[in-house]
Amino acid sequence: MVAPVGYAAWMSLYRERSSGLGFGGVERTFAGTANYAAVLGDPAFHSAFGHVAAYCLLYIPLMIGGALGLALLVDSAYARAKRFFQLAFFLPHAVPGLIAAIIWIYLYTPGLSPVLDWIDAAGGSWDFFSPGNSLSSMVNIALWQWIGYNMVIFFAALQAVPREVIEAATVDGAGAWRIALGIKVPIIRSSVVMTVLFTCVGAVQLFTEPRLLSDKAQALGNDWSPTMYIVSKAFIDQDYAGAAAASLLLALVAGALSFVVTRIGKRWQES
Repeated sequence: MVAPVGYAAWMSLYRERSSGLGFGGVERTFAGTANYAAVLGDPAFHSAFGHVAAYCLLYIPLMIGGALGLALLVDSAYARAKRFFQLAFFLPHAVPGLIAAIIWIYLYTPGLSPVLDWIDAAGGSWDFFSPGNSLSSMVNIALWQWIGYNMVIFFAALQAVPREVIEAATVDGAGAWRIALGIKVPIIRSSVVMTVLFTCVGAVQLFTEPRLLSDKAQALGNDWSPTMYIVSKAFIDQDYAGAAAASLLLALVAGALSFVVTRIGKRWQES
């Protein structure tokens, strides 16, 4: 880990320039913080973080709430065939990314998607690739792939909840909702904080979902998310120094976000 980060830091301090018509080779010159200033002054870089912020506001509550709800449901006494439901919810995460991409492009494309045919038959209309719907289409793909994974983490934590505590609460007259929200969730709060932390860091590095939809959704460009901006900077603009600087800035944002989430989670655990 240290070697690539160190190499990126060194690369971000230089610029490569070709002389004349490009026949004189490439000259590497020291640029100091010029690459960082250029990236920070680029409106596309700011917009990328704005897009990810909107994505996080929609995705993270749905992800954590959905995974926690499924885990509580599977853990409850009302659930049957718990092993089956654990496997069924986790299976989407085990599907290879390429296969998942083919599935979702098929389900989102007009003329191919049976889902759109059902919506049309009901008298409605929907465009998964429109500017107003592309964000929710992205969130849907991420939820489908990751909600089962996080559900397994929560369910494993729920297995460590002392059963005598639940039995005592039941004897005292507590209902299923009270037990779930007042006893189970506070006991597994450390697992909730850890999952929120990983989800936030993963969301900041969003790439697969917008890249998957960018060929069909006109509102999504090559620099819609910070990681897409970095890839575009490196492999389209051939500006590897700028891409290295943007990568380190993204790492700083992810680190700051991790610190904030950890502090909030620690206060919740201590409360």
